[in-house]
Formats: sequence, C-alpha cells, structure tokens
Amino acid sequence: MKNLRWWVIALIALATVINYIDRQTLSVLWPFMGKEIYPDKTDAELKEVYGIISIVFLFSYAFGQAIFGKIFDWIGTRLGFVLSIGIWSIATILHAFAQGILTFSIFRAILGISEAGNWPGAAKANAEWFPTRERALAQGIFNSGAAVGGLISVPLIAYLALFFSWQVIFILVGAIGLLWLIPWLIVVKSPPGDHPWITEEERQYILTGQKNEVKSEAENAVEYTPSTGQLLSHKQSWGVIIATAAIDPIWWLFIVWIPTYLVEVYQMDVKGLAIYGWVPYLGAMFGAWFGGLLAQNRLKAGWSVNKTRKVVISLGCMIMLPALLMLSNPGGEVAAVLIMATILFGFQTSIGNVQTLPSDLFGGKTVGSLAGFAGMAAKLAAAALTYSVPFLTADGNYTIVFGIGAGLALIAMLSVLLLCPKVEPVKPHGENTGSAQES
Repeated sequence: MKNLRWWVIALIALATVINYIDRQTLSVLWPFMGKEIYPDKTDAELKEVYGIISIVFLFSYAFGQAIFGKIFDWIGTRLGFVLSIGIWSIATILHAFAQGILTFSIFRAILGISEAGNWPGAAKANAEWFPTRERALAQGIFNSGAAVGGLISVPLIAYLALFFSWQVIFILVGAIGLLWLIPWLIVVKSPPGDHPWITEEERQYILTGQKNEVKSEAENAVEYTPSTGQLLSHKQSWGVIIATAAIDPIWWLFIVWIPTYLVEVYQMDVKGLAIYGWVPYLGAMFGAWFGGLLAQNRLKAGWSVNKTRKVVISLGCMIMLPALLMLSNPGGEVAAVLIMATILFGFQTSIGNVQTLPSDLFGGKTVGSLAGFAGMAAKLAAAALTYSVPFLTADGNYTIVFGIGAGLALIAMLSVLLLCPKVEPVKPHGENTGSAQES
C-alpha cells in the first residue's frame, strides 16, 4: 500500500474532527438547552453552570493527557486510539441521559479523560510514522482536524437542533466515533517497521529519515530513555510544557466561549450561530496547513530544525498578539468573527510546531510522556482561564480576557526561545554537544 503514513495521519485527523464535534456539541447547544434544563436561572447563572461543567471537563482532560501519554507508551498507538475514542464516543452518548450539573459533570469527566488520548497519541504516531522533515506537515494535517471539527460542528449541530432534541443529537454524534474504529483497526495493524502493507521503499524512507528512529529492541538498549524525574530535569522539557500551557488556553477560550460570546454580545439565535459561528475555525484550518507547509518548506530549503521551529512558532504568536488586543473592540459581529479567524490562524500556525517539539527533543519511548505532561499543564491553565471568564465578563465586557490571551501568546513564544536554546535530540546531562544557539 503506497503512502501508508498519510492514510494513518488522515485517520487520526478524522478522529480529531470527531473529537471536536463531540466536545463542541454541548458548547453550541448550551445557550438554548440550558434554559430548558434550568428554566428558573438567569443568563448569568446559566453561564456559571456551564463554566463549572467546562472546568470539570478541562481538569479531567488535563489528567487524561498524562494518563494516556503513559498508556500510549505502554500499549502503542493502535490499541491506545481504540481505547481513547471508544470510551469518549460512549461518554458522548451518555450525555443524552444527563439530568443536571452532577450528571453532566460526570459524563464530561469521562469524555475529558478519554478524549485527551487523541493528542499524545497523535504525537507518538507522528514520531513513529514520519521522518523529521515531514513531522510539522503531518502535525498540521492532524491539527487541521480540530479546525475542521470546529468548522463543521457549529453549523451542523445548529442545523440538527432545528429538527432533533438535544438528547438525540448527543446519541447521533457519539455513534460516529464508534464507526471510526472500523477503518482504524483495518488499516493500522502495527508500526511501520513491521506493518505488512507498507512498501519497503516507504518503510526505509520513514526509518532512515527520522532523527529519533523507531529502533529495534537491541538499539533501544542504548537509546536515552529518561525516567520521569530525568525528563523533567531538562529545561527543554519545561520549555515545551510552559509553551503548551501558555498557548493552549487561547484555543480553549474560543472553543468553550465562542457560542456564548456571540449569543451574549450580539444576541444571536441558532440560525445566527450557523451563519457566523464557523468562520473562526476556517482561519484555524488554514493556519494548521500554513504552519505545517511553511515548516516543511524551510526544512527542505536547508533550515535547521531549531531555526524552523522557532521562526514558525514565533510567527504564529506574533499574529495572535495584536489580533487578541483588537478583539476588545471589534465593532460588529462580522469583524469579530474575522478577527477570531486571524487569532486561530496564528494559533494553529504555532501549535503544530510546538507539538512536534517532544519528538524533536526525545526518543520514541519518551514522546508520549512529555506530550502528556505538556497537555496536562495546558488543560490546567485552560481550566483556570475558563473558570475566570464568567467573573471577568460579568458585565458582558471581554476586554480583560482577550488581554490575558495576548499575554499568554507572548509567554509561549519566549518559553521556546529561552528554554529550548537548541532544538535537537536531548542527551543526558553533561553530554549535549550542540552550541547554545543556532540561526
């Protein structure tokens, strides 16, 4: 089977589309279903309830990142994805039976823990299936799944809401993930080194093009595989963790609050969300492609991995920073969603390259663990910002929140530049030979 690696990443991108449809279903429906569940609560009280449910999801997601990072390192990408998407699809279906804040929180917790596996799993699959120079593009394709999921989920769910109850919508959405398991189990039989369908040419292209190869057991004996304590003793690891923890809340700010923001500030109904709510994710989709293609282009042009990652990450952050400040006073709903599209374009330009850093810095057995720790820190930070939004926007003004987002973009950029002096495979302390900086 030719180009098997691209079929693998396409399936993971599709899983990510499903992932975002599942999580966005509540975001889109809540401004309307919340009034059905709690008819006596004010809009401000409903926003607080939704904020609490979202925080439960994010905390669960945070710890799920660390848990599934280890799980993927233990059982591999094939079974790891089966476990992750199987559980999250069932959790989505269970939302149809929720009665209030307690049951919603329980089902969101299960959803959060299981959905978290998608990200360290994708990072590990990227490290296994792609040579270094293609990893940013592969990560961009995978990340575009999040953008496409956001892009189609808002109009899709808003459209379904015109014909079905919110309970039926959760069941339909959850069933899609269970169907995804069929092609995944058929196509992804093993890593590329042992896969029966891969051509020998592609196998050699992948394995010889990796700086942190998928090695045989004998070779793994001499590969640097740090313990958790050793992993966290490297400043490069903290560069990845802090960058991810700073940049990720920007994405979640919009994932969680775009529908509520548009309904609250511009008094949109379901049809209005269907018309405008998808626009920001269009920018995210193009940003994911742009960031991946730009990195691949620069690497082919002879740039080092170090220079490529830092330039592309910095470019995305510098796009986000002024756009976030502009969103404090956009002037109207059209300008608002276009500025949001610019912000998410910048976010996706950066994040794909941030997410490749674990595989740039460490070997295969450590990639999932570092990606999991970074993801956990990111979701804890996102939970903190999500928790603060109802209080910071009690008067309907989101200026402070967007200002915080701009500061986070700056922190993300600086953490990579300062704590990852050279993006290259990390060696035990005292054995690194690279220069401190590389242009």
